[in-house]
Amino acid sequence: MMTMRRAAALPSTPSQCGPPAVPPQLICTADAESVRPARQYVREAVAYQAPDASADALDTLELLASELVTNAYRYGSEPGDSLRVVVDAEQGRARVEVHDTRRRKPTVRPASDERGRGRGLHLVELLAARWGTADRPMGKIVWVVVTW
Repeated sequence: MMTMRRAAALPSTPSQCGPPAVPPQLICTADAESVRPARQYVREAVAYQAPDASADALDTLELLASELVTNAYRYGSEPGDSLRVVVDAEQGRARVEVHDTRRRKPTVRPASDERGRGRGLHLVELLAARWGTADRPMGKIVWVVVTW
């Protein structure tokens, strides 16, 4: 005679086989309120795509994302526009892109102690391995690459 054993109860919450996937892009409104979610998205996307990213690299990428998104909403968009943030990371490097709706390219202003703004691209030049711009059909892309 065969005895039947009860199956173990399944946990009430589904188990996960790894970290949850991060969306391939973030679409946000072109305003100051988008800086924080963009920073968070970049950190999570890089950590997901390149688990070897160091804490310093993640901090640097967050800061650079903040600068790019700030420039995009201040100088690369109109009220009501959207911005797109895209992350492409792999072992040893990450590229962050911010897409906006204007074709006007960012320019590094001469350093000045008199202005309260205008230092963001100096940080980009200092911290990024490379950075640049590319045209897109309805605007531009500003991108940075960070290596570790």
